[in-house]
Amino acid sequence: MENFDVIVIGSGIGGLTAAALLSRYGKRVIVCESHTVAGGAAHNFRRQGFEFDSGPSFYCGLSEARSLNPVKQVLDILGESLQTVPYDPLGHYHFPEGSFAVYCNYQRYREEVATVTPQGARELQQFEKRLLPLYEAMKGIPTLALRADWQLIPVLLGRYLPSLWKMLPNLPLVQSSVGSVMDATVKDPWVRRLIDLECFLLSGLKASGTIAPEVAFMLGERSNTAIEYPLGGGSAIINALINGLKKWGGELRLGSHVEQIIVENGQAIGVKLRNDEILQAPIVISNATIWDTYNKLLLPEDLPASYRQAALDTPAVESFMHLHLGFRGEGLENLTGHHVVVHDAQQDISVPGNTCMISIPTVWDASLAPENHHVVHAYTLEPFAGWEKDRDYEEKKKQKAQTLYRAIEKVIPDIRKRVALELIGTPLTHARYLRRDRGTYGPAIAAGKGMFPSNNTPIKGLYRVGDSTMPGIGVPAVAASGILCANSLVETSQVMELVDLLE
Repeated sequence: MENFDVIVIGSGIGGLTAAALLSRYGKRVIVCESHTVAGGAAHNFRRQGFEFDSGPSFYCGLSEARSLNPVKQVLDILGESLQTVPYDPLGHYHFPEGSFAVYCNYQRYREEVATVTPQGARELQQFEKRLLPLYEAMKGIPTLALRADWQLIPVLLGRYLPSLWKMLPNLPLVQSSVGSVMDATVKDPWVRRLIDLECFLLSGLKASGTIAPEVAFMLGERSNTAIEYPLGGGSAIINALINGLKKWGGELRLGSHVEQIIVENGQAIGVKLRNDEILQAPIVISNATIWDTYNKLLLPEDLPASYRQAALDTPAVESFMHLHLGFRGEGLENLTGHHVVVHDAQQDISVPGNTCMISIPTVWDASLAPENHHVVHAYTLEPFAGWEKDRDYEEKKKQKAQTLYRAIEKVIPDIRKRVALELIGTPLTHARYLRRDRGTYGPAIAAGKGMFPSNNTPIKGLYRVGDSTMPGIGVPAVAASGILCANSLVETSQVMELVDLLE
């Protein structure tokens, strides 16, 4: 048996952020990762000379001196940095009615919208004006200063009172849905669909289910910070967090599958690995989803029955179909990196297969593919139910991938003739390699119908981080969950020492 101060289960961005920050605070930390590659949903993988992002591909504020991005704040404190490539426009949206560029600057963005609907562009400006003051209030409080317990109150009152005053007029927005703001400012049906799409890309939910602060932060950051791609892909962020973890004395074990969190008398005391090894610590942090943590890592009797059932009943966003391609790049000098395709205007954007996301990161980082080649990652929602490894599995994969091929053809019409490597992933793939219950994207907690759970659990010494904890889904959000958790486990004075270094 080995003894540690903290055991972290899983090396996603939330788990690595919490682990690295606690190491920086002087804790003896070990991260146990089941996979042979770190990163969780943000890991990279290589096949036949092509390197693919498995998940996130859109980032901002990774290189600026005073960034609001929680990932950047933690990397600064760890003494780590990233090489990035900035770009604008940040992407293109392809609707049946036509395509347009999504520029970072508010004015240029609205000018593009005005080519479709001038009235809608004016209404979009009113929508932005309603949300941006909330961003202005939020940006004065660095995520690195936050924690998930009552000790946050004196920190805010003592150090960030001006930002709190700015927040007061915007308090009604904090738990409001984007849909309520949209209803008050936007009547144009096309712009309403555009707002629904942007919310869907952020949270997996349309405007009516997405909380206003999430979109306020997105709008503010998009126009005020650099949109950029980290050289090396998402794994560059993972590697920087791992380097920071190790630099400050933390340990990462790959291929180290946790079978069970050990609980005695209501207290987490360690974990048991698949090889029967026991690791002991008074604090265990799970980066697994809420469903995997409570259903697979704990015994049913470890939790109050009603609490456990309520947690397991948390609604989930569907899983995904993935299409990873390596393809020949001749004649594609003007290719751009991000695209979203909506196939059918008569269908809801959340219908599986109707909205497809496309990322071509070799536009910014040619090292991810052999010379004169590119990689593309396209994905769309797909329910987990009905997928089985039966004799029809391979044929079903190919059939379901067709909507992704059709989406890529909007950008590269002859993509099928260019393909050098094809990898199709299903919800079963998503669940297996990312160890996510039903391959889900995360909780589908709609605005006004509940909040994301906190880091705390009913078990003393057991905490959770990741996309099924506050503040939710997305790279900045999961990094923030790691910060909130780590800061809550140390003295406020220790947190403020690091904040002083940041400022």
